[in-house]
Amino acid sequence: MSSVFDIIGPIMIGPSSSHTAGAARLGKMARCIFDEPVERVTMTLYGSFAKTYKGHGTDRALIAGLLGFGAEDVRIRQAFKEADEAGLQYEFVESAEPSDHPNVVRFDLYGHSGRHMSVLGRSLGGGRILITRIDGLEVEITGDEHTIMTFHTDKPGVIAAVTTALSLQAINISSMRVFRKEKHSQAVMLIHTDSEVSRDVLDSINAVSGIESVMYFKPL
Repeated sequence: MSSVFDIIGPIMIGPSSSHTAGAARLGKMARCIFDEPVERVTMTLYGSFAKTYKGHGTDRALIAGLLGFGAEDVRIRQAFKEADEAGLQYEFVESAEPSDHPNVVRFDLYGHSGRHMSVLGRSLGGGRILITRIDGLEVEITGDEHTIMTFHTDKPGVIAAVTTALSLQAINISSMRVFRKEKHSQAVMLIHTDSEVSRDVLDSINAVSGIESVMYFKPL
């Protein structure tokens, strides 16, 4: 079933909920996942995004999201100017490769330290988004819930220790998934919770043996 929100879309700067609002949320989510200031970004567009991104304002919305602006922020209209003032270098690449969804973008993000991260996502319509890959690892991040994301070694005891840390602080898990390339290699765990997660809890998760890094995202 579709809600009224799905039909009419979110409060936003137009013209399109999928090409503008969704694009802004994708940029903002990529910024959150990268977790440090973005110095340079290459955005590879697929499907409908690649064909219509200039006319629908997708380019401005993606940049605005990377600058931290929401879908309703009037600064989307002058995103290029805002990016120049912030020193954000950007490039758009139109890909003719087939994709499994019409509105797909890959962010190749570079920080001041030289760090690089690849984030792949899609705009689902009505302002909804889905991040599907981070550095080649499959994920499912919507930006609609409190989300903990860990990069960890796939070994016994890691998941139990993380869920225990949450339970001890009475934090309820609404859903959880683990993604991995193969046994005993690097894995990604996504945990959605019903409430906000404190820095102390995240630190206790980060201290678990096998955990490489922990990220936390509030709803966009």
